[in-house]
Amino acid sequence: MTRVALIDDHESVRLGLEAALAQTGSFDVVSSGANVAAYLDWRRAAGEAPADVVVLDLTLGDGTTVSENVDRVVRDGSSVIIHSVADRPAAVREALAAGAAGIVSKSSPTHEVLAAIDTVARGELLDNVEWASAVDGDREFADAQLSAREREVLRLYAAGLPLKAVAERLGVAYSTAKENITRVRVKYVEVGRPAPTKVDLLRRAMEDGILHETPETPRDA
Repeated sequence: MTRVALIDDHESVRLGLEAALAQTGSFDVVSSGANVAAYLDWRRAAGEAPADVVVLDLTLGDGTTVSENVDRVVRDGSSVIIHSVADRPAAVREALAAGAAGIVSKSSPTHEVLAAIDTVARGELLDNVEWASAVDGDREFADAQLSAREREVLRLYAAGLPLKAVAERLGVAYSTAKENITRVRVKYVEVGRPAPTKVDLLRRAMEDGILHETPETPRDA
């Protein structure tokens, strides 16, 4: 069963999701609360492993920021889905940059929310309307200013090809392909969207429209 934690300062939202998750028989809601601190305190006190997926509200009522909350949960070992009305593109961009796997709107049908949790639990990224709208609504999100060659190297590499195969496909030296990926990583760091792993590069490629379909989770190479 997929272990899920719900973090939302609206109790009615949590109760509704808990009921829907319980009915499937595929999910186990291990924690439900109003803030990240309470979840982490419970987990450590109980000696429980991190939830597979944490469904997190974009804005909580405890004064914390979305980037702080996402970062704490991701560093703790869970994947994060933002469950929000998605009407604040800058905040959504901030959440995605901090490591959230995607966003699903609170106006979405329950079955779509459950499907999103299942997708992220399998290690895949969400590629949905809310994500695309948030990115399109804030053009700074895609402002890494990659060259045409860097975009092509990133597209192939993030799609799952080993770097050697990318070089062969493009007819360039391995060292050239490697240098391109290094420059891509530097440019993403410069705009506040670091991508130290291949999975991070996949996320950036999808966020920026360089890669439109989710491939199998790439392996670093």
